[in-house]
Amino acid sequence: MSSSRMPAKTTRMIVALGLGVAAATFGAAAPASAQPALLAAHAGYAGSAQEASNNQAFFDAVMKSVAEKRADNPGLKSVTITYNPSAAPTFSSQISSAASIWNSSVSNVKLSATSGTGDFSYREGNDSRGSYASTDGHGSGYVFLDYAQNQEYDSVRVVTHETGHVLGLPDHYEGPCSELMSGGGPGPSCTNSSPDANERAQVDQLWANGFAKALAKVNQAR
Repeated sequence: MSSSRMPAKTTRMIVALGLGVAAATFGAAAPASAQPALLAAHAGYAGSAQEASNNQAFFDAVMKSVAEKRADNPGLKSVTITYNPSAAPTFSSQISSAASIWNSSVSNVKLSATSGTGDFSYREGNDSRGSYASTDGHGSGYVFLDYAQNQEYDSVRVVTHETGHVLGLPDHYEGPCSELMSGGGPGPSCTNSSPDANERAQVDQLWANGFAKALAKVNQAR
C-alpha cells in the first residue's frame, strides 16, 4: 500500500506512491503465467520524506489536470476525476470497487472511468518496488499494481489505498486496520478497504479548499 506502497519506491523523478495491496480479481490471484514468487520485501514498509513528497506531487498533478478541464467547462457543478483502467484488466473488479468505495464515502469529488485520456490511469505487471503511483508533474500519471503484492495482501484494499493517494491522502503505516492509509502496516490479514471518518473528511476538505485554489490559479493564468 504505499507510498503506502509495500516495498521500495521509485528512484526516478516519477512520483511514487506505493500501496502494496493489489490483487487479481476480487480475491482471485493473478493469472498463473503472470504470477511471480512472493517477494519477502513486500512485507516491509518504510515511510520517508521522499515518499510523502512524491504522494503530494501526484495529488497536485491530478488536481491541476481536473482544474484545467473545469476551467474550460465552468458550468460543471461537481469535481470529477477520470481514470482509464484499460491497461490493468486483471484488476478491473478491484478498480471498479475502489471507485465505488470512494464515491460513496466522499461528496466533494467523484471518480469516473473513461476509455480515453483520463486524469490518471491504472497499469499492472511485475515490479520489485511493488505497487505505486507516479506522475510526470503535468497531470499525466498512473497507479501501478504489482502482481506479487496482490497475492499477498487484500486486492481491493490495495487499489483503494493507492487511489487514496490520488485523492491526496498520505501514508500512515502506524495506524490500525480501520485506517485505509495504514496500508500494509497491520499485516496481510487486514482486509478493510474503506476509509475511516477522518480520512473521508480529509479528502472532502482537500477537494473543497484545495481545488478552489487550484481552479483560481488556472483561471488567473488565462
